Parts: sequence; structure tokens; C-alpha cells
Amino acid sequence: MFKKILIANRGEIAIRVARACREMGIASVAVYSEVDRDALHVKACDEAYLLGPAEAAQSYLNVGKILEVIKESGAEAVHPGYGFLAENAPFAKALEDAGITFIGPPASAIDAMGSKTMARELMQKAGVPIVPGTTEAVDTVEDAMKIAKKDIGFPVAVKASGGGGGKGFRVALEEKDLKDAFEGASREGEKFFSDGTVYLERYLLNPRHVEVQILADTHGNVIHLGERDCSIQRRHQKVIEEAPAPEWVVDEETRARIGKIGVEAAKAVDYVGAGTIEGLFSSDTNEYFFLEMNTRVQVEHCVTEMVTGIDIVKEGIRAAFGEELSYKQEDVVLRGHAIECRINAEDASMNFAPAPGKIGNYKEPTGPGVRVDSGVGAGGEVSPTYDPMVSKLIVWDADREQATARMLRALAEYEIEGLKTLIPFHTALLQTEDWAKGSTCKDLMEDKEWLASLAFPKLERVEDDAPEKVTNDYLVEVSGKRFDVKVVGEAPAYSAAPAGGGAAPKKRGERKKSAGAGPDLLESPLQGNMWKVLVKKGDAVEEGQLLCIIEAMKMENEITAHKAGKISELHITEGEPINAGDPIATIASPPAAEEPAAE
Repeated sequence: MFKKILIANRGEIAIRVARACREMGIASVAVYSEVDRDALHVKACDEAYLLGPAEAAQSYLNVGKILEVIKESGAEAVHPGYGFLAENAPFAKALEDAGITFIGPPASAIDAMGSKTMARELMQKAGVPIVPGTTEAVDTVEDAMKIAKKDIGFPVAVKASGGGGGKGFRVALEEKDLKDAFEGASREGEKFFSDGTVYLERYLLNPRHVEVQILADTHGNVIHLGERDCSIQRRHQKVIEEAPAPEWVVDEETRARIGKIGVEAAKAVDYVGAGTIEGLFSSDTNEYFFLEMNTRVQVEHCVTEMVTGIDIVKEGIRAAFGEELSYKQEDVVLRGHAIECRINAEDASMNFAPAPGKIGNYKEPTGPGVRVDSGVGAGGEVSPTYDPMVSKLIVWDADREQATARMLRALAEYEIEGLKTLIPFHTALLQTEDWAKGSTCKDLMEDKEWLASLAFPKLERVEDDAPEKVTNDYLVEVSGKRFDVKVVGEAPAYSAAPAGGGAAPKKRGERKKSAGAGPDLLESPLQGNMWKVLVKKGDAVEEGQLLCIIEAMKMENEITAHKAGKISELHITEGEPINAGDPIATIASPPAAEEPAAE
């Protein structure tokens, strides 16, 4: 077996792999960016090496630097986790050329399945059913319109060829939407996957997202571990997963059929390790279509582990070393039901806007059937540089109803101070009739009024005549040693500035709202980077019109006008950073029509 494995990732998945290594007697090597110096995954490994600045391109995606660390640390293999370099065929090939084992499929399999158009064509030849659409890239909006009208019809999905995880996926419900969908999918494909080519698929209005977990070794053995239902999504990204699918959705016969599809798809590319065949399932027609293959361990692999008792990460490591799988298909038995809630630093009431920040007190739920895969702890931080995941909360129980009750108990026990997370969203959704009957909850996820009801409570205002609390920082010296001291207390009753600098604070009753802080001002709901500005000063806008796009935590967030009027001030610049609460635009209401004078 390997003696040392480098984990080319961060957060909870890096910790998950490190734990598997420790249990297998394998030394682990962590890599980290400057912003992750104190991250838990660094402490979870036996060794740790700095890669570079916070930006992923200079750290976790820096192949040259990672190869240097592999050589310096003496690692024999690399586990990529998910995201970053996990599905990067050139990286896998570079490791192969350097004599280092990539814990995953061969570069040829990643390459074949990494391009969605190539994967669709390959699966079609292998007899695997695919969603009707193109198997080749579509070059222009004009070509897309011709194909959509003639061969597919509307609604149509426009997808980036190298996309995944909801990136590079846009839907055109009608002809008028196609241009924006095409350009948006292409833009995200270029940005996140360096590939702006797109293809078209028939958009199934309300299918279930059902995926099959597969394991394969180098001896020709391929098995499946049953299915996961990942139909609860926002922005085409999963937020709740369960295994198996509700029994009234996928029965034993259907499970065997889609499992066979998964195995055949893996064999078609000589797959090795852990992987997932994602598909769209129509419970009305009992049809199952291949969607894509994720050539890596999935975020939601945990629910499959809970119902099968099989450690997917360890099996992947063994397969990469050349060992046969520890299980045959007949050994796989699904017991009970497991649910996973992704605890993201997001505000569901603000259309799932990312909400990065520092964590205060932190306490994870425990007890029977509860598992938490987390990459943070008390005093940690969810950085806007990376994705918004805080942790994954997974529960198991005898059936779906009892697992739901256990999840609600665990959510109630979870304490995360200082961050807005999806815990209130999960708690509310799991108590709905939609969840109980096993629907995709699509209507709820798009119900802005319901989402708005999940808003976090606003901090209570202190009465105007209450003493003002202020914080001052001081530098003190005791016995020749300097200390930073923070003092919190009532504002001093003098008009001079305190020693720390700055004007003396005013009483609350003396404070005035800043100019422009009225209803005309639109403020940023999140921190991020101003990716695109679509309006200019002086423009007349309608309520709900798209004004700009903010990139935050690897997601594009569309900001729309909160009212109709004229943009009297535009406070943003394309390409510049923006903080939550910063002004975006001042929209002056149109003048009220004057009533005719009485005669």
C-alpha cells in the first residue's frame, strides 16, 4: 500500500481523505494557501506545505507548485478530492509522467467524460440513453436557434461543454431567452473551465436528479452502490441529497436498471476508482437519461456510505494502488435511509446569496446516526475566495420519515455563531408537505415569498437614550512587553477625540441617516467582485431589470432593480471588489403626474 499521499485540496474533503489515510496507516500531506494557514485540514495531516496566495490559480490550481511539493514531501500518490484539479486530465497525465499515482481514473477517462459533448457521443455509442440534444458543440446563437426550433424545441438547456456543479448551465424557456442563455453559459464555461463551447439539450421541466455511485478497479471489476436522489437544488446546484431515492420513486427493478446503465458507462471508458453517473429520471414515464459522469468522489458520497457501510474513499485508494475491490455486486445491500444537508454560508432569503465571514462559537450536533463532515471550527472563517460550504450534516435512520426527524433534531442542535447559513432553510423545507411526499420541491425553491420568510432576524435597536457602547484599541506595555488591549464600554462624556484617534461618538439621538440612504438607494446584498455592469448613469430602468452581476464564492449573482425609475447615481465599476452594504445605484422615482388644475 502507499506510504504517503498528498491531498491536493482543502476543507472538509481534505480532512475526510486524511482520516481515511490515517485509518489505513498512510501518512498524509496537506497543501494550503496563505489564507488557509490556520485551516483545520492543515492540522489534520502529518505534513503541510504552503502553495501560494489565496487565489486558487496561484495555489490549489498551481500544478507546477504542487509537483514541487510532491517531490519535496516524497508522496507516492495524490488524492484530488473534488473540485480544483479533481477532473483535470492534464494534471493526471503530469502525475503519470512523473511516476506519481493519481487516485482516480486514468487521464483518458477524465478527458472523455470531462467534455460533455464527447461524453454524450460516447454514451450514445455504448447504448446508454442520453437526453435528446446535440452531441457536438454549437458555435453561434444563430446555429443554436436553428437547432432548437428544428430538432429540440423549447424550453432548451444551454450547457458549457466542460461545465459542472451548476456552472455553465442556462435555460431558455422561450426563443427570446436563447441569446442570454447562450452567452451566459459560454461565459461561465470560459471562466470556470477555460472552455467556452456549449451544446444544447432538451430541458426537462421537472425531472428528478438521480445519480448512481460506481466503483471500479484495474482488474475489470465494476459495481454500483445504488442511487442517490439529489433533486433539491438551487441554481442547478444540490443542497439536499438522500440515499436511496424515495421507494415510491425508485423501486428494486428500476434500481437494477439504472445501476446497470452506470456500470456500462464506466466500462465504456475503462474507469478506475470512485465515480458517479448523473442522470435525469422521469417518474411519470420511468425514463432514465444519462446526464454526465463525475470522474471523482462526490460531495454527497457520504449518504451512500451510510446506507451501504462501504468506505468509498478507502476503496478508491485501494483501486488506485492496484488492489481488487473489496466487494462484489451481490455484497451491496442498502439498509435504512440517509439524508445530507449542505450547510453553506448563504442567505436563502436573499436568493441564496453567499454570506462569507468569521465564525464565533461553533458546536456540531452529535448522537445516534449523526455525522458531520466539516472543514471549520470555532474562530474559523468561510472565505469569499472559495465555495461557501461550512460543512455537510448527514444522518441515518431506519426509514425516510425517521431520518427526517433525526435531521431536524440535528439541525436544531447545530450552533454556528456569526454566520448566516442554510440551517433555517433546511429546517423549514424538511417540515413541508412537499418534502414528506418526496417532490422535487421546485416550486418552493422558486417561491420568492416563501424564501423571504426565512430571513434572519434583524438585530434589535437600542433605545435612543440608551448609553452608547464603543470599542477602543490600546497598546499597553507591562514589564517591557507590549500587549494589544480592546476595551468595550460606554462612550466617554467629553467632546475631545479618544486617545486611539477618531471623533468622539455621538449619542444615538444625535445621529442622522447618511444622504442617499433612503429607499432610492440599492445596496449590495453580498461581498464579491463586480463581474459585469449592464447599465449606466441616466438609464431608465424597470423594477426587476438586471443591473449587474456580482461574482462571489464561484457563483454569479444577478442584481436587479428594486424599483422603477432613473439611475441618478451609479456607484460601481466593472472588475472592482464590492462589500455587502456598499451602494450599487441610486434610482430616483419618476416624477408623479400632476393633476390638472381645477377650472
